[in-house]
Amino acid sequence: MENAIVKTNYNFPGQKELYEGKVRDVYNIDDNYLVMIVTDRISAFDVVMPKGVPFKGQVLNQIAEKFLDATSDIVPNWKISTPDPMVTIGHFCEPYKVEMVIRGYLTGHVWREYKAGKRSICGVPLPDGMVENQKFDTPIITPTTKATHGHDEDISREEIISSGLVSEEEYVKLEQYTRELFERGTKIAKEKGLILVDTKYEFGKKDGKIYLIDEIHTPDSSRYFYCDGYEERLNKGEKQRQLSKEFVREWLIEKGFQGNEGESIPDMDEKYISSVSDRYIELFEKITGEKFIKAKSEDVEKRIEKNVESALKELLK
Repeated sequence: MENAIVKTNYNFPGQKELYEGKVRDVYNIDDNYLVMIVTDRISAFDVVMPKGVPFKGQVLNQIAEKFLDATSDIVPNWKISTPDPMVTIGHFCEPYKVEMVIRGYLTGHVWREYKAGKRSICGVPLPDGMVENQKFDTPIITPTTKATHGHDEDISREEIISSGLVSEEEYVKLEQYTRELFERGTKIAKEKGLILVDTKYEFGKKDGKIYLIDEIHTPDSSRYFYCDGYEERLNKGEKQRQLSKEFVREWLIEKGFQGNEGESIPDMDEKYISSVSDRYIELFEKITGEKFIKAKSEDVEKRIEKNVESALKELLK
C-alpha cells in the first residue's frame, strides 16, 4: 500500500496559525496568503475515517486547480500557484459562513429527505411524483451553514439574509456565480461523457471583492453520473453509475454507519482502500481527459515542505 498523508505539522515562514479541516490542512501566512495542503484523509457523514486513501489529496488538488483555471473568467478565485501536487497557495479571504450547494438532480441527501416525505428543502418547493436521480427542470440552490465542527445544516435564502449571515446584495451575487459555475461545470462534464449532478461552492472576500475559494468540482464536493445509460437506469429504477464519494457513504451505510452517536466506524481494509484510491484516479482521468501521473510517494512530507518554502520565498520577497 502506498504512503497516505493524513497529518501535517509544518512551520512555514510567516506562519500565523494552522487550521485542520476534515481533509485539508490550511496554513495562514501573515493574514495575506493561505497554504492549503490537501491530505489523503477521507471523511463521510462529517466524520474523518481512521485511514487515509493514497493519492486522494493529489487527485482533489489537481482537479480543483484545473477547474479554478477553467472558471476564472466567471469569478475571481483565490489560487495563486500549485507548487506541489498536493498543495495550492492562494489569497487569504474572509469566508462567507454559508456553502452554496446546487443540485441538478434529485439524489443523495435531498432524495433521502424527499423519500421521508419532505416537499421543501431550504425553502425550495419540490413537486410530488419525482423519482430518485430524476433531473430538476431548473437546478435548485440548497445552501448550508458552514459548521466548524459537526454537521452543516440546511438553511434557506430568506434565513441567510434575515439573520445577516450575508447581505441581500451579496447573496444575489453568490447565487449568480453559483449558477454560472454549475453551468460551466456541467458543460465540461458533458464533453467528457459525464453528468455533473450536484456540487458546492465556497466564497470569501478580500479587499471588498468576492472570490471563489477552496476546491471546485472534485469528487469530495461534487457528484458525477455517467451520461451513458443514465435514462435507461432511471426508467428501470436502477442505481446510476457514478463517480463521487457517495459510493463510500453507501458502503458505510451497508456496514451500519451513518455518523450517528454510538455507531462504530467499520474497518477499511487494504483492499477496500485501494479500490477507493482507484475510483478517485478514475474520476480524475474521466473528468480531465488526462492520464493521472502518481507523484513520488516516498518522503512526501519533505517534498511538500521544500516546494512550499520555495514558493513562499518568491511570494514574500
